[in-house]
Amino acid sequence: MNINSAKFEISNSNVKKCPATCKHEYAFIGRSNVGKSSLINMLTGHKGLAMTSSTPGKTLLINHFIINDEWYIVDLPGYGYAQRGKKQQAEIKKIIEDYILEREQMTNLFLLIDSRHNPQKIDLEFMEWLGENGVPFSIVFTKLDKLSSAAGKIQTAKYLAVLKEQWEELPPVFYTSSTDRRGRQELLDYIEELNKLPVGCQDESTPEE
Repeated sequence: MNINSAKFEISNSNVKKCPATCKHEYAFIGRSNVGKSSLINMLTGHKGLAMTSSTPGKTLLINHFIINDEWYIVDLPGYGYAQRGKKQQAEIKKIIEDYILEREQMTNLFLLIDSRHNPQKIDLEFMEWLGENGVPFSIVFTKLDKLSSAAGKIQTAKYLAVLKEQWEELPPVFYTSSTDRRGRQELLDYIEELNKLPVGCQDESTPEE
């Protein structure tokens, strides 16, 4: 798949205010500072599309980017940022859960995991919640350029081994680096395949037969 255009469309904190179109949406989520904005920019080939920051926890809204005027990348707020107050943590949790559970257009959720770290309780619990709710998701290991090739293989294999203790079958797994563009084509090819499937909603502009 080639990305010819990628444009920011809208930010909001309410799933009911998301675009009223019936196009495939691919949402990206992860703990704060996992490299989400950098990955989105790498995928689209637009360096400044998603705002990146050295300060974790900056994404507080649902951000929609229209790709090739055909489908959306959705940048969701990061979770697990300890310096947020309890009230703001609860607000972010509601934004995330409402979008994931109510947005029929969401075809797949890409869950980003920093490849340098061992499994974190918050990520494992989030995956368990996704499984309990039947949410289609994929695992995306990020920042693999920060590890040697051998260390990256060992670390990610250890992570998946922990998951296999809880999951009979693992979701699709991708290995990426925003720095050297690793995994870009694999992710875009996967999205291209999913784009061939029917969208999980009905276009309101098309009358029912």
